[in-house]
Amino acid sequence: MIPIVDLKEQYRQLKAEMDAAVLAVLGSGEFINGPNVRALERELAAYLDVKHAVALNSGTDALHLALRALDIGPGDEVATVPFTFVATTEAIGIVGATPVFVDIDPTTFNMDPDLIEPALTPKTKAIMPVHLYGRPAPMPAIMAIARRHGLAVIEDCAQAIGAQIDGQKAGTFGDIGCFSFYPSKNLGAYGDGGMAVTNSDRLANRLRALGAHGGHTKYYHEELGVNSRLDELQAAILRVKLPYLESWIAARRQVAARYDQALSGLEGVGVPCQAEGCRHVYHQYTVRLRDRDRIRERLTAGGIGTMIYYPAPLHLQPVHSALGKGPGSYPASEAAAAEALSLPMYPELSEPDQARVIEQLCNSVQPAGVR
Repeated sequence: MIPIVDLKEQYRQLKAEMDAAVLAVLGSGEFINGPNVRALERELAAYLDVKHAVALNSGTDALHLALRALDIGPGDEVATVPFTFVATTEAIGIVGATPVFVDIDPTTFNMDPDLIEPALTPKTKAIMPVHLYGRPAPMPAIMAIARRHGLAVIEDCAQAIGAQIDGQKAGTFGDIGCFSFYPSKNLGAYGDGGMAVTNSDRLANRLRALGAHGGHTKYYHEELGVNSRLDELQAAILRVKLPYLESWIAARRQVAARYDQALSGLEGVGVPCQAEGCRHVYHQYTVRLRDRDRIRERLTAGGIGTMIYYPAPLHLQPVHSALGKGPGSYPASEAAAAEALSLPMYPELSEPDQARVIEQLCNSVQPAGVR
């Protein structure tokens, strides 16, 4: 079986460095808020060209605490997309706010900026775009809308570390950018982890306090916070990986280019669209297939791992039934949920294995029709 992602191969390549880093932490006796956490914050801030990076225990907490830091809570609304992982709206719900959905652009899987303003109400306090699959959302257009309406912007960058628009990295356009280090991410830990980044001193200070039980000094607390710490072992692991991130992105883009060359124009397959000035980092390589489920079964039978992200848009799930949005409310998201299929994608994917994926897909699409 060719897997959707192979984390074991990455570890094999980094084993000596990784083992040494982990053993050094074990020998140091410093496991919480140690030197690796602070160093990782500095190194990631430098990589993203942002003033502050605040280490947290997950990407979900980064979103949650970003909303808290911006004083968004009960009675407020946050505009976001229904075609994403539930953590996006979960964070909104945790603070007592309400998600207001904006449908996606079917060619990019990201928020359609033309649909944002019609969704806004006097209760809307923020926009939370998601850089899905590693392709940056249209941030210049989103930021222009946010400025016109006096809205905060929180970027969900869980899948898009290193993605760029005209040289500026995702996570640095809005007020706060939120990253996940879940193991399968392009920069993944060996457990959960997250980071919130900002150019605001005030927001950075608030994020740090909120993630440390609501205070800046141990045993002194200004407000109710949470325990959200990236542990020293995970920080050390991420520091080993961070210098390789750009080469891994380049490798992912090479894999994507081979897919594009082989699949573009193939009847029944819609490949990711390209845009000038946009650097897609391909957390996933996701195609559209009208007869997706049948094709996936054939690929599985042929030894090809695939994944469906996400099989049901959030407005049609029980968690958001109170919003009263039924089928047909967000047609682009509903179509994507029925057609999107992610193919094997990781930097170490060999050309022979990728050729096998392509061959199996080409053999499986017929007689699927073109969307």
